Amino acid sequence: MVNSNYNPDVLNCIANLSNDEVFTPPELANKVLDLLPQDLFRDPNTTFLDPFSKSGVFLREIVKRLDRGLESQIPDRQERIDHILHTQVYGIAITELTSYLTRRSLYCSKHANGKYSVSHFNTESGNILYDSWKHSWENGKCKYCGASQKVFERDDASEQYAYQFIHTTSPQSFFNMKFDVVLGNPPYQMVTAGSVESQSTPIYNKFVEQAIKLAPRYLCMIIPARWLNGGFGLDKFRSDMLHDGRIRVLHDYLDSEECFPGIDISGGVCYFLWDKDYSGNCEVFTHRNRTVTKATRPLLEKGLDTFIRQNEAVGILKKVLAHKEKSFEQLVSPRDPYGLNYYENGVEKMFKLMSKTPSGNSVGIYYFGWLKDGIQYTDRKYITTNFSSVDKYKVMISKAYGERGDYPYFVIGKPFVANPGTICNMTYLTIGEYDDEQTALNVASYMRTKFFRYFVNMMKNTQNAYKKVYSLVPIQDFSHPWTDEMLYKKYDLTEEEIAFIDSMIRPME
Repeated sequence: MVNSNYNPDVLNCIANLSNDEVFTPPELANKVLDLLPQDLFRDPNTTFLDPFSKSGVFLREIVKRLDRGLESQIPDRQERIDHILHTQVYGIAITELTSYLTRRSLYCSKHANGKYSVSHFNTESGNILYDSWKHSWENGKCKYCGASQKVFERDDASEQYAYQFIHTTSPQSFFNMKFDVVLGNPPYQMVTAGSVESQSTPIYNKFVEQAIKLAPRYLCMIIPARWLNGGFGLDKFRSDMLHDGRIRVLHDYLDSEECFPGIDISGGVCYFLWDKDYSGNCEVFTHRNRTVTKATRPLLEKGLDTFIRQNEAVGILKKVLAHKEKSFEQLVSPRDPYGLNYYENGVEKMFKLMSKTPSGNSVGIYYFGWLKDGIQYTDRKYITTNFSSVDKYKVMISKAYGERGDYPYFVIGKPFVANPGTICNMTYLTIGEYDDEQTALNVASYMRTKFFRYFVNMMKNTQNAYKKVYSLVPIQDFSHPWTDEMLYKKYDLTEEEIAFIDSMIRPME
């Protein structure tokens, strides 16, 4: 029997369609709108722009709020709707299809001048722009977004994904007007030419930067959270945003599915309120396992160049930093520890350079650990860097370790001690070089502690775990092994702080 009360919001359905274009559920759009001063929706002069509209959900929910907020000032419903749609709400669609979706959501017609439009415009587009834009190629890449010419140089009938808003130096020219609020959920990444066949690089930062150029009173966006302490090509963006001082509120979701059901975005997602006239600490809401913690704090703690995502972690970190110890990062190798040029040589060539039996000038090589056999042999002549560690003990660890689901996590793979006369390819990183095995074992014991892995977790927001994720970990005296109990006592952690670490990190034998 059909339930006659079932009336799903079509934009909720669209929001669950695909990982490629992350559409915003209406519930989430309204949480973002709740960040704004609500008197904006009672002002007939407030202007709103979504410059990367997909389903039109933000604009639709804004119209609903304005419709209620302006009722006493413009009592006639049609007159009120006409005023809102013609003078207050604007959008730029990211594709031709989403321009139709947005107009359908806003005007109840894909053509703003159609007979079914709830407010009549003189043009099909109304206040929802879309033009077929082209990339500007330079040396095989688009100079605006970094898209690969090889991938995206297409015929005019195909979608170019040259998003209007970021493919110009003058975003003000689209409407030639001032906006009070710019908001939305931009595209997250673009395929670029890289050292492998295809590689995705973030572009959401470009939308944020372009929106700030419009100098709105308020800016609200939903973006991946990896920019907070990592992400390819995001160093300048991260520094600019964390030093900006105008981010008034930040909601940080460690698990993207709490925002976008069924959508897995590595590192989680966040949304924020940027206030042009504000300067000061930020209200930080950390969302984890359906629970929320709140703290008012600077986005950058003193002496750090990265954001600490868990509010509970700030006090723990301050205790450790007070010891002013060197960073464990200095022991960690680059991502290609011995310069074997994995990407350049390719997998097939790498295997040709290895054998299952040693020869006169060979060294053992740890390679693709998931193949179980783990180690083969290769000639020393292929080594181009880190020569001094070849004939020493060292600790090795997988450079990538991914987990999904709720905490507690392992965070990193299991470290192991590699004997003298061994090296590794890019599957692993090396940790230090030691004259005796016991020192290496002591280092590995430290890396297995919850304490160590918790500090890695502060910096790690994708499966890759390169040098930087170890930057907050303090170096210890490795003349003896380490346990969590020893570390908790050394740094004077409280029972509550220890319990929090235990809730985040699983034991590693």
